[in-house]
Amino acid sequence: MEDGKMKKNSIGQPKEIFASCDFSSLGLHPALCDQLRDRMGYQAPTLVQAQAIPVILSGRHVLVNAATGTGKTVTYLAPVIHQLQKCDPRIQRSDGTFALVLVPTHELCMQVYENLQKLLHRFHWIVPGYIMGGENRSKEKARLRKGISILVATPGRLLDHLKHTTSFVHKNLRWIIFDEADRILELGFGKEIEEILDILGSKGKDTKVVRQNLLLSATLNEKVNHLANISLEDPVMIGLDDKKIQPSSKQATSLISDAIERLENSGKVSVASSEEYNLPAQLNQRYVKVPCGSRLVVLLSILKNLFTGEPSQKIVVFFSTCDAVDFHHALLSQFHGLSNSQTETEKKDLFVQCNILRLHGNMKHEDRVKTFNSFKTEKSALLLSTDVSARGLDFPKVRCIIQYDSPGEATEYVHRVGRTARLGEKGDSLLFLQPIEVDYLQELKKHGVMLTEYPLLKLLDGFPLHGLNLKHHHHVKKFVSIEMHPWVVSLQRSLESFIFKEGKMKKLGQNAFCSWVRAYSAHRGELKSIFMVKKLHLGHVARSFGLKEQPSLVDTWHFVTGRKG
Repeated sequence: MEDGKMKKNSIGQPKEIFASCDFSSLGLHPALCDQLRDRMGYQAPTLVQAQAIPVILSGRHVLVNAATGTGKTVTYLAPVIHQLQKCDPRIQRSDGTFALVLVPTHELCMQVYENLQKLLHRFHWIVPGYIMGGENRSKEKARLRKGISILVATPGRLLDHLKHTTSFVHKNLRWIIFDEADRILELGFGKEIEEILDILGSKGKDTKVVRQNLLLSATLNEKVNHLANISLEDPVMIGLDDKKIQPSSKQATSLISDAIERLENSGKVSVASSEEYNLPAQLNQRYVKVPCGSRLVVLLSILKNLFTGEPSQKIVVFFSTCDAVDFHHALLSQFHGLSNSQTETEKKDLFVQCNILRLHGNMKHEDRVKTFNSFKTEKSALLLSTDVSARGLDFPKVRCIIQYDSPGEATEYVHRVGRTARLGEKGDSLLFLQPIEVDYLQELKKHGVMLTEYPLLKLLDGFPLHGLNLKHHHHVKKFVSIEMHPWVVSLQRSLESFIFKEGKMKKLGQNAFCSWVRAYSAHRGELKSIFMVKKLHLGHVARSFGLKEQPSLVDTWHFVTGRKG
């Protein structure tokens, strides 16, 4: 607060997410504070940064559990850079790696590396670098031989170099940082992480250099709990409410300042399975209940409405499979709308007018990097993606997240919506649910996630049909269901006609249909009773991919149910 006014962020908006102090008061080097302001856009630290940075500077092991979009990357990079820049004599490339940042995906690896480059602008002797699957291994080996002071890595490629690159110098390693720890483990890297810790020393007890490990995660579960217990020594926990953790020791003290609320314990941290998740207060969360066969029409209608109302915005739509991303990307890039009621101008324009991008794990590495950078810099764009975009990626100015396919685990819901409402900005999220899936709302409610219903009929009534505006003709509202709404019927007919005529599009739709059914069958645990393949009308599923006929599901159906088609 200054003169009774709330401090504003770099965009000029008052936000409680920012602390009332400045970076210099946290103990950071003045030149580093300048980079945070001039190159990263921070006028003040976030609350998480203000709480965690002094503790990290003190040398303690730290576990940070905070909402997505609260600046966790700077939380660990800034204190590491501060400590390295003050080494006397200066560190050299030949000294090897001092800090290791482990991340789950290629995209997050690049993002952290880019942030490092910005923050190290005034500290040229500290060398940043990255290694990850998909890159040229020989070139990575050459960079490691020269020396990388702060290394960002994906687990698999790091383990590869630890085992086979003898020129990789890590004898001076002082920090191991797990960014998006829950995602690292959910992607199946648990075994690799344990091998890495065996090689490097799990808690740094048996190493010649004093080790400090940091673990950051937006959600907590038993796997994260296990990683914390094997990697963190007497950790300070930041962002955790008392009700969310039950330390085996009751010892609790205050450290650094009254702003830091922490728990110290020498035992293990146990995390309740019904933990409430941290979500930004300024995130507007809604769901839309859509019959299976009308999903595609409703998605396109919502996208058209959003980009017509505000052309300059960024939206991310999440799908469950790579095939679904490819199909919807091709469709949106070519479909022009209702075939029987268009003017000549409308026939030239795409139904959804925006820059349409796609991102998934089966794309070539260079194509993923290109999409990632394009979406970051575009002022207006639509990104169709699998969950490869759901963790840690900081895409500026994303206004809305649409979860077209269910995220499954509630933790994944949290990470998907975390791509918007970042650093105090407003954001919207919309979850698609079929009528047979509405019990999923109760699953989210267990974790304190409450959604309100999206006014779908109001949206559909607002679209013109044959030159008439539906909201001015009350008689058209007397339909039996969403599927029979005149706009839905007409747009579905146009989509099916377009896809039927386009052989390549039809094939993409068939592939997407089959992979979607397989993905739908893969829900585990309690979710299996909500997302049940046997409850699906597969003809309606086919319609949701604009297909007039249901594709053959012999192999897929045998895989899903164990029955022959």
